[in-house]
Amino acid sequence: MDANARKKQVLIINAAPMFREFVKEKLSSENVSAEIADGRLDAFSKMVRVIPDLIIIDIEESFEEVMDLLERKMSDPNAKRIPVIISGPEMERAQISSLVQYGVVKYFSKPIKFDVFFEAIGKIIRANLAMDTTPCVLEIHHNGNVIFVEIAQGLNREKISLLKYKISEMIDNYKIKEPKLIVMMTNLQLSFVDGINVELLLDTVTADERIQKRNIKILSLDNYMSDFIDGHLEYVGVKVLKDLTSALGSIVGAGKAAGDATEIIADSILAGDENDAASSVDIRFGAESGEGDGMGTEGSLLNIAIVDDDEIVRKILAQSFQSIGITVEAFDSGVKFAQAIQTKNFDLAVLDIYMQGVNGFDILNQLRAREKPIPVIVYSQAVQREYVIQALSLGAKGYLAKPQKPEVILKKAMEILHDRV
Repeated sequence: MDANARKKQVLIINAAPMFREFVKEKLSSENVSAEIADGRLDAFSKMVRVIPDLIIIDIEESFEEVMDLLERKMSDPNAKRIPVIISGPEMERAQISSLVQYGVVKYFSKPIKFDVFFEAIGKIIRANLAMDTTPCVLEIHHNGNVIFVEIAQGLNREKISLLKYKISEMIDNYKIKEPKLIVMMTNLQLSFVDGINVELLLDTVTADERIQKRNIKILSLDNYMSDFIDGHLEYVGVKVLKDLTSALGSIVGAGKAAGDATEIIADSILAGDENDAASSVDIRFGAESGEGDGMGTEGSLLNIAIVDDDEIVRKILAQSFQSIGITVEAFDSGVKFAQAIQTKNFDLAVLDIYMQGVNGFDILNQLRAREKPIPVIVYSQAVQREYVIQALSLGAKGYLAKPQKPEVILKKAMEILHDRV
């Protein structure tokens, strides 16, 4: 990497403390500068001063305030070109699509799948954000003043890092006094190769000073965990136990007889309390939920078709659109595209004229007959005046002669989509 290359910059706006600190920590570890802004005035001031590579907006309450900020963004000639990712509550696709005109390229409904989220950030700012792909299921819930963490399958560094903020958030949200922690990881077999991840886990569960180390119990059948803790002075007080009865007896049911263990387990773990449904947090990533290959269409606002029998043109345009987080489907013939539009919806198509079988004019005729025509940019070597007139008369929104720089096609596409919204 060029030592003189500008450090990538991301502006995080109006995010909840857990979200912004976790995202900032992850980006900083990848040498990406992350700045925090709260409120419209602070956000707009930093937006025009920093001119970041990406803006991330987290919607907690007021969507109107976000819209006002986006309107101000578009009024500034420098800020208007900055891509935006928004995270927020589930919304109708039509409402999400209305955000395109403000430079919003991704919308993530909560709860966020962070592997997909960071992959999207990396593509937009053109930075390789490394993600730990170790299979891991990590769940956290509470009962009274006891927080239960269960880890299965493996130790994933991204999830462990997020856990630190989840624990603190849970203590704050439920006003837990004298919080106690039980970490259950009985099905994990550990060895010295797991040392760096075990250390991260222990640093995570001991990070919040409101949890005294003597109130942290780790349920593990593996001798490596107890040996690891015994060898580190900073974890003095943390206890490793081999069965749940002992853990509960030492932290939950102090003073109760051993015969009460079943009741303690039922009351403290299985039954939960009146807020159990709200306090249960399942930390999972998109790749583990059977929803595609990681990126898929998660958070995508746009789906664009590229129809061209030139493989190089298809690849160049696909990479250009995907680099700003847009989903692309490429077709090497008009026939395949004509078949696809029978069952799929596209927000825009980039179309060649010269193709075997079904040519560009045939496609324009088909699209024109639809109730909701797909906006089309014709991108072709056909530069005759009559061809241009014919394409525009058939509904094409733009006509660009080959070859052009990819930025030219991107700019034209965004102009058309903005006008459409």
